[in-house]
Amino acid sequence: MHSLLFLCARRLVSHRPATRRALDLVPPQLFPVLFRAAFLDERTLALRDLVGTWPFPVLSFRRLLGHRRRRHRSLGEKATKLCVQAVILAVVAHLRRALEEPSRDGSENRCRLRVLDMTGLHDDDTDRGPEWMSLWSGTVALAKACLEVSKHQNECLKRSSKRHKGPSGLSAAPQPFGVEVRADLFVNATSFGVLRDALRTAGLFRLKCRDFHAEELSVAGTVSLLESLEPAGVRRVDLRFNNLGLPGLCVVLPHLARFTDLLSLKLPYSNVNVRRWTAGTEAGLRCLAAQLGRLPRLKELNLGSSRLSGKLRQLLGDLQAPLESLELAFCYLLPGDLAFLSQSFHAPALKKLDLSGHDFSENLLQPLQHLLEETSASLLHLDLMECRLTDACLESLLPALCRCSRLRCLGLFGNPLSTPGLKTLLRKTLLLPDLRLVVYPYPVDCYNLEPPRPPSAWLFQDALDEERFAAVAAELGRMLTSSGRADAVWTTSLCRHGALDYFAL
Repeated sequence: MHSLLFLCARRLVSHRPATRRALDLVPPQLFPVLFRAAFLDERTLALRDLVGTWPFPVLSFRRLLGHRRRRHRSLGEKATKLCVQAVILAVVAHLRRALEEPSRDGSENRCRLRVLDMTGLHDDDTDRGPEWMSLWSGTVALAKACLEVSKHQNECLKRSSKRHKGPSGLSAAPQPFGVEVRADLFVNATSFGVLRDALRTAGLFRLKCRDFHAEELSVAGTVSLLESLEPAGVRRVDLRFNNLGLPGLCVVLPHLARFTDLLSLKLPYSNVNVRRWTAGTEAGLRCLAAQLGRLPRLKELNLGSSRLSGKLRQLLGDLQAPLESLELAFCYLLPGDLAFLSQSFHAPALKKLDLSGHDFSENLLQPLQHLLEETSASLLHLDLMECRLTDACLESLLPALCRCSRLRCLGLFGNPLSTPGLKTLLRKTLLLPDLRLVVYPYPVDCYNLEPPRPPSAWLFQDALDEERFAAVAAELGRMLTSSGRADAVWTTSLCRHGALDYFAL
């Protein structure tokens, strides 16, 4: 239920002429609630007025709009394109005014904005429609705004140099303060050029990256952007679908050493395959391991879909501190790899572990049990999707799984489990007080026909008996309610699962 103050703010921002007049009179303390009301109701003109007269040095989307997990929808999840663009355009307009009238003092120009923090705005884009501002489109909008302000700044400097000349012939006109725009950036081959130009631009609209995501870029393009980023504040670099291979990674990774705040490195789908041995593979592995060792604050590493059979010890051996999140989905690991991980200093520190895509129906099951025992005191999030786990395998695994007393999230989608197996899992895991999310597979007995091989067929709903599955889902819900665990979510939705992130744990 909204407060009376919020309802009054909503009423005010619904009438733009009144809003513009009122902003000169209302105290600064009311600006945050007016911003929230305008954003929630998509009052884009009111948003532009508010940002243009913002009385504080910082405007943070996360602080103003809320940043909660998916179960509690926040105002920030209403970040439509129109609203985000309105804020960006307001900053551009403010900087243009400051350039055109640099002599205006604070009594005439109420705007005190120095930092626009848009980080976290796009944390969960999995099920949004075209009206939402995606991370890619938000990056392009920011880059274009940066270039627009820079172009206008150059034009103003040229005009000013003709009017104001100092003894040395340089312009003596005062320069206004700029705005630092903090954001998460996503770039691919289509948007590479505009972002590269924006990052290389020195102007009043300064882009500063927190999480950097790049897809389908060349080695040279990736290096170019990494070199253009301001090092301070970059906490994650996510390079996926770039087909870099070991040689490319050995070229790219040395450029990460300048990011002293880097906590997370994601390199899935990088075309690393130690099973296809070549003359340069051994040297490439040594290089990759050495470069990872030069990232002293690294806490999260994703090497998903790399074929690393038997080489995990070598790759992680140079790390200076234990990892807290390790994603090794579809990495063709061997029992020795899991044995190394169990004995390493990473195991007791792991909060998130993804071993999806491995066959735990045979030789890997016992090493997995040992690994879970070693991680039991710290593990919060475990993914074992598409691992060929049958009812019998899961029952063998349950004692070790139930020792993970802090477990919050468990991903088992894509495994051939039956309804009785899921019921057993639910009953046994009731002992885990923090387990709030389980992503379970469609039970094998809910299919009209036996799904075809390979096991990945358990992912699809083509042959699913929807009525039978609805009955099973309802029964699982009743079991949770009767056990006093109605707060726990059991779902087959991968969209919900995709929102879980290391930084949210």
